[in-house]
Amino acid sequence: MLQFAAFLANMMNKISATETITKYLTSDMAIIIYLFVVLAIIMILVIAIVISESKKKGGGEITIIGSNGIPSGGNSSDAESTGGDDDVSRFCMLSQIDDQRNTYGHVAYSKDVTLEKVCEDFRNYAASRLRLYYNIDDIRRFIAGMAVSKIIILQGMSGTGKTSLAHAFGSFIDNTSTVIPVQPMWKERTDLLGYYNEFTKRFNETLLLEKMYEANYSKDMYVTVLDEMNIARVEYYFAEFLSLLELPNPDERYLEVVSDVWENDPMQLKDGRVKLPDNMWFIGTANNDDSTFAISDKVYDRAMILNLDNKCDRFAAPVTEKTFLSAKQFAELVEEAKSEYEVSRRNKKRLEMLDAYLIEHFHITFGNRIMKQILTYIPVYISCGGDELIALDDIIAKKVIRKLETQNPIYLRNSAEGLLNCIEELFGPDNMNLCKEYIHRLLRNA
Repeated sequence: MLQFAAFLANMMNKISATETITKYLTSDMAIIIYLFVVLAIIMILVIAIVISESKKKGGGEITIIGSNGIPSGGNSSDAESTGGDDDVSRFCMLSQIDDQRNTYGHVAYSKDVTLEKVCEDFRNYAASRLRLYYNIDDIRRFIAGMAVSKIIILQGMSGTGKTSLAHAFGSFIDNTSTVIPVQPMWKERTDLLGYYNEFTKRFNETLLLEKMYEANYSKDMYVTVLDEMNIARVEYYFAEFLSLLELPNPDERYLEVVSDVWENDPMQLKDGRVKLPDNMWFIGTANNDDSTFAISDKVYDRAMILNLDNKCDRFAAPVTEKTFLSAKQFAELVEEAKSEYEVSRRNKKRLEMLDAYLIEHFHITFGNRIMKQILTYIPVYISCGGDELIALDDIIAKKVIRKLETQNPIYLRNSAEGLLNCIEELFGPDNMNLCKEYIHRLLRNA
């Protein structure tokens, strides 16, 4: 009995001790200690990140931030070799591009170039040099699309060569395409251009910013690939680019990089802004699955779309050399095509009648932007070696008939036959097959 009483007393002492420890661990003083420990861990992590970034930027040395906000050298000899701390730019890579500005672009460009020859040579170059095979119609659509817009969207099943097509064109013109893998969390301009790091006092420059800055020193054509562009919302992270590309004067297209100005900023920054180069094309690859977002009308209306739905069979192609084509040459070829192959009066009348029918029955209209695109696309496509009605069918299907996707499915089923009859009456029963196939596909999905 005495042993049992002693056992109970011992247990009560342990319980009392446990309650005392629990009370201490949950006291106000303990909580304050916890907060200090967490803050200390966060500060250690921040210092480690700053040191890591400084080593990357400074070749292994820790960057010391001066009182003027500009990074200073790690030792006196570095300061002397750069002319003093004030000579260190917050834009490391852009300043290097300034130093090498005379090396960008070709000394001489190819002569006697036509759009048809560009298409044929590009197709043969891709096949003979890169083992990439494309239908000539897709090549014509790609080149004609570049004449219409600085934004091209390549759609289609995986494995049909969307990214490869853009990469191959960069190789063909001897200016390697820049591939930018889009990230799911992208929401704004800084995701594309970079941001100013308050800890290192340096600007974290992206590859796109570097290429844009370089392109402003060159006459070459530049291709930037936005790989899997709709894995994030295009109208969010690309919004400012879309708006600027609408401005008719290329010299007014400036993107803000920083909000302030330093004396040693790169030479081409104007009030902290970089010019959106007129010789750069943005080619986005898009997939339509559960992991991606639908591309909005705002983007589709401004871009040119190329559907790569089928793989091309292998074919024997002659070994073909690169073509050194400047952006100015390409623009001149486009203007020549628009003068030589203007859309026929008959097809303009057909377009007016189709537009009137769509307005009356579906409340859809071509609009000034789409009409302007049509009047550029068709002449260039013809100059590339194509047919006028095939070009008209292609752009109407992608720019106008596509808008029927927003219609009420029941109304679309009831009204589709009338639209199909209208198209056949205007263009003939054997033409406009892409438009008719698009309508039938919408009916199957309705």
